[in-house]
Amino acid sequence: MIIVTGGAGFIGSAIVWKLNEMGIEDIIIVDHLGESEKWKNLVGLKYLDIFHKDEFLEIINENSLGYEIDTIFHLGACSATTEKDADYLLYNNFKYTKTLAEFSLENNVRFIYASSAATYGDGENGYEDNEEKLDLLKPLNMYGYSKHMFDLWVQKVNIADKIVGIKYFNVFGPNEYHKGDMRSIVHKAFGQIKETGKVKLFKSYNENFEDGKQMRDFIYIKDAVDMTLHFYLYKDKNGLFNVGTGKARTWVDLVSSIFIAMDLEPNIEFIEMPEILRGKYQYFTEAKIEKIKNAGFKKEITSLENAVEDYVKNYLMKEKGLSN
Repeated sequence: MIIVTGGAGFIGSAIVWKLNEMGIEDIIIVDHLGESEKWKNLVGLKYLDIFHKDEFLEIINENSLGYEIDTIFHLGACSATTEKDADYLLYNNFKYTKTLAEFSLENNVRFIYASSAATYGDGENGYEDNEEKLDLLKPLNMYGYSKHMFDLWVQKVNIADKIVGIKYFNVFGPNEYHKGDMRSIVHKAFGQIKETGKVKLFKSYNENFEDGKQMRDFIYIKDAVDMTLHFYLYKDKNGLFNVGTGKARTWVDLVSSIFIAMDLEPNIEFIEMPEILRGKYQYFTEAKIEKIKNAGFKKEITSLENAVEDYVKNYLMKEKGLSN
């Protein structure tokens, strides 16, 4: 049995979709659906059962699930970089993850969890997925720190060689529509272009970057899923790994690709960045991916232009997700 926490969310539902494509249906989904529209990501997926995240935690604490678990993909978390409730992030992103990790180790269950590129902060200490350099990292927001706390805990209790942590960079693609402000710029920009014919991007407040030339490592969801599932297929590979393309691109590159996919001329307007974001903004991220390659991942990663074209033409324009 495979457990996917956050299984109705963006990356989680994509993991379930890919597992289904591999012929795997013995899956239990754990999530908090609430009043959001992310339940739609479940349509078309094949799985055995679904539990609320709090109910599942009780089951884990009591060890009463009733199934033999092979692997837990722990992708559920509060991913809002603007979340101000530090106690909530501490419980939901750190304590919850710690409980699942301890259960997995005690019961010989493969544990693969989501960390984040937000742990790298402004990048002054680089983007190398090296556990020995974790103490140098300084996240810019509480979300990033909550993820960093667990990475540090893994190091302190010496279990990095027994589990897998995935530092996702800027993932975009189908099944993210429910994420509100945390949707990718691709999804937001597509809507802006349809409505107004132009895209709004934040101005730069860093003299080293022109407006729109801030850079990110944008990775397509299908590639992020393949890189994550590599560690399900190769259970002897453990540690902390970046999941990105290894090549930073500008916001202008990204949105220009959207216009091209829609057969339109680029039309970009630069706007003021909200005050709340200015001191917590990453101007450059670029994954070092030598480690995952050395762990045996050999698939070619989709180019930004091809990824955006696939997303726009085959999903956004058709208003469909991965499984429907």
